[in-house]
Amino acid sequence: MENERFKIIATFIIIFLLIVLGVIGYFIYVAFNNNAVQDDYEKLSSSVASVSEKTSKEETKDKKPKNPIDFKSLKKTNKEIFAWIKIPDTNVNYPILQSEKADDFYLHRDYRGYNSYAGALYIEYCNNTDLTDRVTVVYGHNMQNGSMFANLHKFENPDFFKKHRYFYVYTPDRKLTYEVVSGHNYSTKHIMNSYNFTEDKVFKDYLDFIQNPRSTVRNVRTKLDHKLTVDDRIITLSTCLNIGDGRYLLQGVLVKDEFTR
Repeated sequence: MENERFKIIATFIIIFLLIVLGVIGYFIYVAFNNNAVQDDYEKLSSSVASVSEKTSKEETKDKKPKNPIDFKSLKKTNKEIFAWIKIPDTNVNYPILQSEKADDFYLHRDYRGYNSYAGALYIEYCNNTDLTDRVTVVYGHNMQNGSMFANLHKFENPDFFKKHRYFYVYTPDRKLTYEVVSGHNYSTKHIMNSYNFTEDKVFKDYLDFIQNPRSTVRNVRTKLDHKLTVDDRIITLSTCLNIGDGRYLLQGVLVKDEFTR
């Protein structure tokens, strides 16, 4: 009887240890995979992107900035890459994609379309890739290793928010400069499904909301380059919160749209 009891206890201990080892192994694999994916993105950035916020004398003379992104190479890698985003003093230096297959295709697939927990930055099919919608939402994971959109949370720091006024999006023929309006926590409500931005009043209410977000976690720029109107174009960068359900949103307004050479 005692021998039988010992065997049962030993079996449970072995099963428990195997489960623990499996969980530890899984987290090690995920961490290794996420770091490998980030290394791949950094290699991509170094090979196809030479983004600088400084304007050269040549660009000033020509009045048309040089496009620092090699979109020809990117399109050969994946034709669904349509833009590149750069936020100064953050790790955000990535391509943006839109899938023809499913809205969440790149939720857990990298810019090549390979399975990856970190995924890629992407927009849904309801938004246009020329970024001319009144509101464009770009999604990205909040990764623990600081990759993807994790660094958006830097804008929770008032000093960082104050000092970092602009970020940049490049398309094959344009450079788009966005001024940061606000950064704030938000619910899980789907923005593009919840608002009909074709209606002026709805869009105006959204403009009012991003300038006065109903959140205890928020930073708002009180003095913008211009007063927001229904003629403006907003880009909403969306990622998970560090703790709890909901989203953290960084709201930018288009202040300069330049053709590139």
